Amino acid sequence: MAKIKKGDLVEVITGGKQEKGGYRGKQGHVLAVIKETNKVIVEGVNMVTKHNRVGQTERGGKTGGIEKQESPIHISNVALVDPSTKKPSKVGFKITTSKDGETKKVRVAKTSGKEI
Repeated sequence: MAKIKKGDLVEVITGGKQEKGGYRGKQGHVLAVIKETNKVIVEGVNMVTKHNRVGQTERGGKTGGIEKQESPIHISNVALVDPSTKKPSKVGFKITTSKDGETKKVRVAKTSGKEI
């Protein structure tokens, strides 16, 4: 089971401070996880400018131009946000057993012990 998944709220824990144009301390939701390279794409973090070639749509409209989009960031540079304290926390796992005898592995925030 992965520690960080798509849709999780994470905080950037490394890099430059926000006052100096960096992303440290910024929180955002994970848009995608790239397992092959151990990277994640976080909403509003590591923004880059992409130039797209000008083309035409079927209806005759122009496409292309300059766009801002998120770029991948290494998974070790982000930490999952604890739902109760809204601060970054390490992630642990706990095995729970239901009344039916079904075992389930759940993610747990190390600081508060709450399930994620």
